[in-house]
Parts: sequence; structure tokens; C-alpha cells
Amino acid sequence: MRRRTFLGITTGAVAATSTLAGRGASASPARPGSFAPHVVVAADGSGDFAGIQEAVNAAPAGNASAFVIGVRPGTYAGRVVIGADRPLVTIAGLGRRPQDVVIADDRANGTPNPAGGTWGTTGSASVTVDGSGFRAHNLTFANLFDEAAHPEITNRQAVAVLTRADRVAFSRVRFLGNQDTLYVNSPAATTVARAYFRDCHVEGDVDFIFGRATAVFDRCRVHSLHRGTTPNGYVTAPSTDISNPHGFLFTRCALTSDTAPATVFLGRPWHPSQDPDAIGQTVIRDSRIEAHIGSTPWSDFGTWPWREARFAEYRNFGPGASVTPDRPQLTPAEAATQTVPAFLRGTDGWSPDRH
Repeated sequence: MRRRTFLGITTGAVAATSTLAGRGASASPARPGSFAPHVVVAADGSGDFAGIQEAVNAAPAGNASAFVIGVRPGTYAGRVVIGADRPLVTIAGLGRRPQDVVIADDRANGTPNPAGGTWGTTGSASVTVDGSGFRAHNLTFANLFDEAAHPEITNRQAVAVLTRADRVAFSRVRFLGNQDTLYVNSPAATTVARAYFRDCHVEGDVDFIFGRATAVFDRCRVHSLHRGTTPNGYVTAPSTDISNPHGFLFTRCALTSDTAPATVFLGRPWHPSQDPDAIGQTVIRDSRIEAHIGSTPWSDFGTWPWREARFAEYRNFGPGASVTPDRPQLTPAEAATQTVPAFLRGTDGWSPDRH
């Protein structure tokens, strides 16, 4: 089998369609023997630690080189925070498939906080990443908040992963939740923070990929759940600052759903605190779009019109990829500037897509 290296971890070759086969699908198995974790987490107590946060805390503060945490198969409950003082942490699942290692919590925005009040959207995150250079491979992050079981909670945003750091990367990772599954953000509105997702699976229903980060989704499956409402949901809610030319880029992805045709929007422009400078960008190119997306795929967000956002498509295909007056398309010249290198390289030449 041909081998390749991603983020310094050697894995089996991954077929281009490996993330398209379903929620439980996985690519070729990881090879934990091809790298040496600094510490191992095992739920049964056979490792160095039984919990993920304990292992993160073991990473040297201000670390100048990668600190690899290997995680044996199991489900690991509880909030995880990778602080800004813990850079270059890698969490790698040691199972054969991403679903073999699950890191999860179950709080929502409106869940009571023991310290008072509620957790809020940011506080609901199962995993929060503030450490630059964070990497994750071959595992699942989930927010297990059960909406049906908590009708008393109306603020149901429940984040699986919140990233606020620069140069974070995920490969063969599943992100599971409902509303607000993946929050890709930055420390401040005008601060650029880059995130790269390859061969990943992201699912949810309302605004389930949102924030102001520069985020590239490369060969990922983006799956809209059936919510049973009209509309059934929104894939993205970018809040990119006007000073940042790069928001969300989806390339060679598959946008899928089990819900009814033309009931899901590709996105709507989020203006946090009514910020007029949050001119969100979502670009979807060279991707398969299924029939859950209709001929008018973008939506206004309150009083903020989608036509003032930076929404565009290019060379998409599939039953939900029609070209209409309500679907702005990049020209070839524009498409040449909306690429993975353009989004990620910056002034430091960061190139996780090449490793």
C-alpha cells in the first residue's frame, strides 16, 4: 500500500471518496506504531493517564516542539481545554478508525453553569483549542447534548470543538453535534487564525460551521442532519472580518444530507454583536452538492442580507449544484486566488496540505 505522511504522522493511503460513505465511514487505519507518543491515555488505566485533560496538562508550558498524546480506543467524557500556554500539542487516536476514540461532553449554551448563569455558546465547547500548532488525527470530537431530553433549555447551541489558535490542523477527524458543531474562531476580530481540515467529517444542523477564522476544508464530508423544521438548517455562518481576505474555503468536499430536497442553506452571514465589519466569506468549489441544497442556497441573517456577504461557488457538481442568479460564481481569474495555498500560507509559509 502506498504510504503518505500527514502532520508528521504516517498513515495508510486514503481513497478520495473515503469520507463520503456515511457517518460511520473511515479511511484507511492509522498506524500508531509509526510514531511515538510522549504519553498514552487509556480509559482502562493501562496508559500514563486515564483522561485527556490530564495528558494535556502534562505538556510542557511554552513547548517548542511537538508533544504527542496517543489515545487508546474508548470514550473520554469531560471538557478539554488546550490553553494558549500549551502550543504544539498533538492528539492522535490509536484505534483503527476515527470512531474508535471519542472525546465528548454534553453541555449547551443554556445548560446551567455551577459557577452561576449558563455556559453560553463559547463555554459549551467539548474541546477548546487556544494553543497554537495544535493537531488532531484519527478520532472523534462530539457534543452529546440531547435537545429532545431538555425541552426546558431553549439556547441549544452546543459546540463540539472551538478553535481560537493559529496553525491548527485536523486529519481524519469526525466532528459531531447539532447546532453550532464546529466553531472556528480567532482571539480578536482582526486577528487571523488559520485552521486546516483534511479527510474529515463534520455534521450538524444549524450554523454548524461558524466563526471568523480562516478555515480550509479539503476533501471533507459536510453532512446536514434532518432537523424536522423549515428550513432544515444552515451549513455555514461565517463572521470573517472585512480586513481578512480569507474566510471559509471548501474544496473537493461532499455536501450531503438525508433530509428533503432544497431544505438546507449553504450559509448565512453572522454579524456577532451586530458588527458591521463582519463580512463573512464562504467559498465552495470543486465539490459535490446533493439535493438538500436548493436553487437559492444563501440566506439573510436577521436584517443582514446575504448579498452583502462574500459567498461564492466554482465548478461544483451534483443534484444540488445548479447555477442560478442567486448563486454567485467565481470567474476563472477569481478562482485562481481562492485556493488552499492562498488561504493558508500567510507570511510564514504554513503548508499543512503538503505534508
